[in-house]
Amino acid sequence: MSLTKILTSLDNLEKLHNSLLQLACDKTILIKEGDIEALDQLLKDEQAHLAAISQMDTQRENAVAAYLMEQGKSVTANPTVVDVIAVAPDMEKRSVEEARDRLLHVIHDLKWQNDLNQKLTYQSLQFVNLSLDMVRPESQSITYSKQEISGNRVSKPSTTFDTNA
Repeated sequence: MSLTKILTSLDNLEKLHNSLLQLACDKTILIKEGDIEALDQLLKDEQAHLAAISQMDTQRENAVAAYLMEQGKSVTANPTVVDVIAVAPDMEKRSVEEARDRLLHVIHDLKWQNDLNQKLTYQSLQFVNLSLDMVRPESQSITYSKQEISGNRVSKPSTTFDTNA
């Protein structure tokens, strides 16, 4: 078995991650606009992408395990592309390294975009909480003051008749 299946799975993973990165960029715009309905639909699309990525990663693991077994190497529980690079011939090693580096670059960009989205979401949540605090009335103290405990309640007598007039 050649490295074709592994390279194909890495290319497919790169395409899926690029698509997910585009969704993350769209999410940034929707968060800024506050379009909750579109954001909800986008989250569903993200879930579909994540399921496809998980399935493609399983295919990559199977291809890597098959390649390593063909080369007579031991297969770990989670075979990685680094294991393939270690045993691949020099001519093919370079193409695997390039595919891995492209995928890692897209994953890095995706992580950065998701961090930005997380910060924007947190900031929006802080704004909502601030707005709610401004609208909510202050709760009255349900504790007693020292004067009320000692029996020296300070209050003005309330009369309806003004004697100063």
